[in-house]
Amino acid sequence: MAKRKSRRRSRKSFSILNALESLTYAELLSRGITGGGIGQFLTGKGDLVSTSTFDSGAGSYMDVVTGADAISLMDIVQSPSLATSTMAINLQNNIIPMAVGAATTAVTFNVGKRLLRRPISNINRNLVRPLLGAGIRL
Repeated sequence: MAKRKSRRRSRKSFSILNALESLTYAELLSRGITGGGIGQFLTGKGDLVSTSTFDSGAGSYMDVVTGADAISLMDIVQSPSLATSTMAINLQNNIIPMAVGAATTAVTFNVGKRLLRRPISNINRNLVRPLLGAGIRL
């Protein structure tokens, strides 16, 4: 019977640079879809309201949405249909700038990591590992 080779596993560690890259992507998406950053999305007040007003010039009613400049989690809880429709409109309007920002972020982090490989390794070896432990790296 043939011996099975055991899979070699790499040690799990938390990378600070990868976390910053993920946070940059999350901020980019949040600003493009909700109109505000992550903090504003989580802690913003629920001020999204739709009102109908009569336009005498056109002779018809118009829906006016107020508070749509930044959608918050509270807006989604209070009026989910209005918040999701506003977020869909924001996504349609901001898809190209978000794609360019994501591509720029990816290239910047990849090039930065390659250019700074030796200093990052030095920091991990001499500062991070002795002070924070083996499970965390820059």
